[in-house]
Amino acid sequence: MSCGIVVALPEEVQTLTSRKLEQGESIKLGDDILLVYAGAGPVNADNAARILIDQGADRLISWGCAAALSPQLQPGNLVIAEQVLFDQQNLETDKRWSHKLRSLLSEKLAVSGGDLVTARRIVAGSADKLSIHQSSGANALDMESGAIAKVAAEANLPFLVLRAIADPAGMSLPQAVVHALDAQGRVQLGKLLRFLLTHPWELPGLMRLGWHFHAAQRTLKIVAKQINEIILF
Repeated sequence: MSCGIVVALPEEVQTLTSRKLEQGESIKLGDDILLVYAGAGPVNADNAARILIDQGADRLISWGCAAALSPQLQPGNLVIAEQVLFDQQNLETDKRWSHKLRSLLSEKLAVSGGDLVTARRIVAGSADKLSIHQSSGANALDMESGAIAKVAAEANLPFLVLRAIADPAGMSLPQAVVHALDAQGRVQLGKLLRFLLTHPWELPGLMRLGWHFHAAQRTLKIVAKQINEIILF
């Protein structure tokens, strides 16, 4: 038996291992844990989930950060989603597994359930996040969980979402970040610095986002310390 974990960004990978991975690379974190650094977005997540299944994974986890849709969620809160909304489908996570982990982790962290939306593009504006929240009722948003959930459903495998909130619902992503992101969701430092030279007023928002992202990373590192308990259900 082996648990496969899909992670989109290098900064999220770092919450589980200090190794530097290439996109699409998989490693073993232990006898029963496989990890793939997928890259951002549903296409990359789909590919990574299939790699894990080919390597023997019999359950899948979507791991990383998410944007809040609900104004009740704060940076660093953990979302263990009950359902993922993607491509007009409602994809359920494993109820027993999710319930067990909400009970386990709520002793240490602020944990939320509810639904999570997977988008095919970056949702940068707070008004857009509010609109998605009102139309879907979902609490959080990412770009990978839905694709992983579809692969898990096709293979009849248990699936879990573990996502820490980075940007709150009322915060729009700074244009500096949107401008500097590459196709894999990574910030290109050179593009970011050049943008800031001509848009210095973006710096305070960029700093706030950095603080929020670090809060999400801290949460994921706390969860990672219990990874051996998490994969058992």
